[in-house]
Amino acid sequence: MNFQVPQFIEVEDKIFGPLTFKQFIYLAGGAGAIFIIYTLLPLWLGVWLMIPVALLALALAFYKINNRSFIYVLEASFNYLLHAKLYLWQRKSGVAQATQIVLGAEQPVAVPKLSASKLRDLAWSLDVKENLK
Repeated sequence: MNFQVPQFIEVEDKIFGPLTFKQFIYLAGGAGAIFIIYTLLPLWLGVWLMIPVALLALALAFYKINNRSFIYVLEASFNYLLHAKLYLWQRKSGVAQATQIVLGAEQPVAVPKLSASKLRDLAWSLDVKENLK
């Protein structure tokens, strides 16, 4: 018994002429928004709003960054801007060196690691992330 194996599953189907369904929806939404702006605002003011809407619709429909759609780039940028961030500084070597100034003389002081236990480090990082939220 022979079965047909689907091929080219990464390529979206062209439904509306040379456009995929997503591209058609992005362009139709952009055209609808431009039409609403055109009817509600005077032309000299509406043009300044129509151009960014048209560029966004075209970017959503056709522009790709690293073979990913522009909508994924927008989603990632909004997630980056809106979520909390935790910045940790880690030195490459095992023991960090710090300098301590005592009465004008610099003396190197060895700063130990946060802890020797990986489990304790993990618990500390989880506590820090909980406190950020």
